[in-house]
Amino acid sequence: MSLAHGREYLAIPGPSVIPDRVLRAMHRAAPNIYEGELVEITGTALRDLKALAGTAGDCAIYISNGHGMWEAALANTIRPGDRVLVPVAGRFGHGWAELARDLGAEVEILEFPTTAAVDPDRVAEALRADTAYGFRAVLAVLTDTSTGIRSDIAALRRVLDDLGHPALLMADCIASFGCDPFEMDDWGVDVMITASQKGLMTPPGLGFAFFNARAAAARDRLDRVSPYWDWRPRAAPEMFYRYFFGTAPTHHLFALREALDMIAEEGRQAVLDRHATLARALWAACDAWGRGGALALNAADPAIRSHAVTAISLPGGPADRLRAWCAAEAGVTLGIGLGTGAATGPGTGEMFRVGHMGHVNAHMLLGVVGVIEAGLIALDIPHGSGGVEAAARVCAGR
Repeated sequence: MSLAHGREYLAIPGPSVIPDRVLRAMHRAAPNIYEGELVEITGTALRDLKALAGTAGDCAIYISNGHGMWEAALANTIRPGDRVLVPVAGRFGHGWAELARDLGAEVEILEFPTTAAVDPDRVAEALRADTAYGFRAVLAVLTDTSTGIRSDIAALRRVLDDLGHPALLMADCIASFGCDPFEMDDWGVDVMITASQKGLMTPPGLGFAFFNARAAAARDRLDRVSPYWDWRPRAAPEMFYRYFFGTAPTHHLFALREALDMIAEEGRQAVLDRHATLARALWAACDAWGRGGALALNAADPAIRSHAVTAISLPGGPADRLRAWCAAEAGVTLGIGLGTGAATGPGTGEMFRVGHMGHVNAHMLLGVVGVIEAGLIALDIPHGSGGVEAAARVCAGR
């Protein structure tokens, strides 16, 4: 007998839960892709996306996932042989660096512990040594999905400004857009990339590159850019068809428009506050469980924890057994470890992750907490008691 029969819950850090309203918005016939409603929807979506990003700059939409957006950001700003600095605090920072290297850039990586955020002082040291201003860009991940670590992007801009270094500041906000605070213009970010499948509550398949005048100027110095990745015609197309370099992702756009409506109805700050509260509820449960066992949050310091995803360590190898129990016996799918903390990759059994991004509320989060606690009990994994109560107290404002 299993208690998993019923609606399953996907608690991985993306793709996130798609609201019923968004699913219904997609359930319709294909529209005209040259004029009419779809053109209007795309225009208002771009407007609302820029407001959510806190920018007056441009936004280019791609039919792409987050890895494609790494390439879009680099293809429009970096030539083969250009140098880039990549401070890394998790697997996805390494992914962006690897892609830059594959595109011909000379990459310098600043490695940080997977339990810590990027240290602006070390970035300053590397930039200070670059007396010839060879670095064309600093590539930084706001929230690394593998570690749940949130770094201070605004502090990196202060470093660049204090040193008078001309490098572009690029931010990967794929895991955290709409979940963790981000202010592109106020923080001085030149390029920001994100995707549809996490805080934007839309199926995977849309990518977004936001860029300012400095980044546009970097594009202008390039001899050529791959026609598909070139953001210049996408940001200011002479006809709607050029927004997407071909046929528009029609039903993704219907979904995105509905998701942005939901965010607007709740309010941008209220969305961020909800994510912050639900994240604290999960952390409170983990603290309670950790008092009687080895379970621990990957990020010990609450100030560097993301409000979108939490990585949890279970030394000794029971994490995969816990994930399997939660899925088979309770219908909750937890995220695998991705080379963070004690884990060295998927299947090591010493790390799991919980996504709490986008369309998530108190009963969903408390359900996940309750299932994890039930799994710890069922598998005789040592842990402290009171995890569910601790999470409930946070949700209750106590």
